[in-house]
Amino acid sequence: MSLTRLLTDVYNFYRNGFKSMTLGRTLWKILLIKLIVLFAVLKLFYFPNYLQTNFQTDEQRANHVLEQLSRHTGPNH
Repeated sequence: MSLTRLLTDVYNFYRNGFKSMTLGRTLWKILLIKLIVLFAVLKLFYFPNYLQTNFQTDEQRANHVLEQLSRHTGPNH
């Protein structure tokens, strides 16, 4: 069996499966709503833009990031 035929068969399998879903569509909608909440809404409240609020220029932000990435993490380094 060729790779093209295999990929076509796999695609058709999933396409036909998703077409015949009834409960699955509702579950996929719920899943998408949850993902939107997790990545959009929670990001606003739990992951503020630290660099934008604490540093005025791009140079200051770059220096802070470089300092954080290059600092030693312990006595063995």
